[in-house]
Amino acid sequence: MTANRLNLTIASKDYDHIRDLSSGETPIEGIEARWLNMPIEEVFHRFHVHQEFDVSEVSMARFVSAIAAGDASITAIPVFPARVVRHSSFWVPTQSGFRDPSDLAGKRVGVPEWAQTAGVYMRGLMAHDYGVDLAGVEWVQGGVNEAGRHEYSELSLPDGVSITVESTRSLNELMLAGELDAILSARPPVASHRSDGRIRRLFSDPEAVERDYVKRTGILPIMHTVALRRAIVDRDPWVPMSLFKAFTAAKDASVERMLDGATPRVPLPWIRYSAERTIAETGGDPWPYGIEANRVTLEAFLLFAYEQGVASRHLEPAELFAPQIDEGFRI
Repeated sequence: MTANRLNLTIASKDYDHIRDLSSGETPIEGIEARWLNMPIEEVFHRFHVHQEFDVSEVSMARFVSAIAAGDASITAIPVFPARVVRHSSFWVPTQSGFRDPSDLAGKRVGVPEWAQTAGVYMRGLMAHDYGVDLAGVEWVQGGVNEAGRHEYSELSLPDGVSITVESTRSLNELMLAGELDAILSARPPVASHRSDGRIRRLFSDPEAVERDYVKRTGILPIMHTVALRRAIVDRDPWVPMSLFKAFTAAKDASVERMLDGATPRVPLPWIRYSAERTIAETGGDPWPYGIEANRVTLEAFLLFAYEQGVASRHLEPAELFAPQIDEGFRI
């Protein structure tokens, strides 16, 4: 360990907006980081179940579920490595006539986990934007492309909602057999691949619908946040702010790279125009950190999680994050 610097192990997926941290190009004040980049499912399991790391990217839904249940061993900083608007994650049989979530009222719908973050947002969308009664849907839980997936969070399902567990066949198989009307999944069913084509996205132009949704509601869905063991904060209360500043600096540098018209950093020739358009549509920061800049999104998710029984009580955003964060800082 470098003298006078705290040695912390940090685990996450490898993102461009985190890479300057994991490479050491953006220093973390007072911290010597040992960075572990690995598949996100492994990161989640090893932190949520065993707390193997000091700091970790975590599933928003599993984190919220734990905090609502009274887990005082962890807290978080308002940094959000993964954000995805999920209209593109509704999957239906290609030959169906379904066009939007209102068509799924009373139908049989598969989910990989009820407490998966993507699904929380999607069911919130169904209920709040399209008037679907979630209790009227026949829910089936199982692996999307491989059978045997199970819930990791304890649920307190609302009245009228029930879930059938399917452990022997995948949701993809069930849909092809005509036993599912839709699948809500961040990962696409294999039969949606272009070489197959028997499953399609529900929305014909999901990007247009998603951009309209963000503009209309102010909700830019947060999939993951960054958690840390509370014992670290209790011992060294400066750590959350130091991490927050460094994550913010790395993210801002990543956005600048997307705007580099001279030498694009990703193999997409018009990435700069897409970045400029998104920045204009989102008011200047396409990927904001902090509580206040994300209050609308956080409050929507916490409401959805409570309504759906993923969180046992209705949390406020401030309950999720270390109180030492000062959002008025300037790097």
